Amino acid sequence: MQETQITMSEEVIVNKIYYIRNHKVMLDRDLAELYHVETRYLNKAVSRNIKRFPPDFMFQLTDVEFKNLMFQFGTSSWGGTRKLPYVFTEQGVAMLSGLLNSERAISVNIQIMRIFSKVRQVLMDTTELRLEIEKIKSKLDNQDKNMEIVFRYLDELAESKTEAKSRKRIGFKSDEL
Repeated sequence: MQETQITMSEEVIVNKIYYIRNHKVMLDRDLAELYHVETRYLNKAVSRNIKRFPPDFMFQLTDVEFKNLMFQFGTSSWGGTRKLPYVFTEQGVAMLSGLLNSERAISVNIQIMRIFSKVRQVLMDTTELRLEIEKIKSKLDNQDKNMEIVFRYLDELAESKTEAKSRKRIGFKSDEL
């Protein structure tokens, strides 16, 4: 049996990943499109195996969330979906691979999982960069404070030299008083 490798642009998949409820997710209709199945068939397969999809693997969008997405898409509310769409987290997409057995679904799923991993790595890299930048900022703030203290002491020293007080002499005194 020859393994069929289906490749598509990473950009196509990345553009179908959204950030909703603190999760990176993909819409049911986008996944169906990538797998070349109708959305209703994808959702039927999921509903027959609903125990495999806890809320952290898959959830249904609220009306407000869906309207926000439609605004991002730039689509009108005329026609389209009758039900609010389901979205799948990375784990939910992985679970879909066990339900959809076509060569295309398997190949597309592998690509999606790789892209989720890349997105996670990019986020980790940017987080590390942010932490390093915060460390540098903290050091600079401390140096600024230290420099301020040094300049304050220098100002005080300069003032004290200009305000030389007449001092009482000590040491050998002459008898003339």
